[in-house]
Amino acid sequence: MKVQLKSELTCPNCGNKKLEIMPTTACQFFYECENCKKVLKPKEGDCCVFCSYGSVACPPIQEGSACC
Repeated sequence: MKVQLKSELTCPNCGNKKLEIMPTTACQFFYECENCKKVLKPKEGDCCVFCSYGSVACPPIQEGSACC
């Protein structure tokens, strides 16, 4: 299966959606919503903001390995 690098992040605070390219060499722990400026952090048990708020899980999770 080919790893997808684009994920649509949805802000849980205001509902704003933005398509982002996920990093392949590190987890992204923080993300600032461009609409409401809230800084998103992963939910408990998730390794990054893409796993918590994205339409696609981060590349390491897609590959079946542990995240950063």
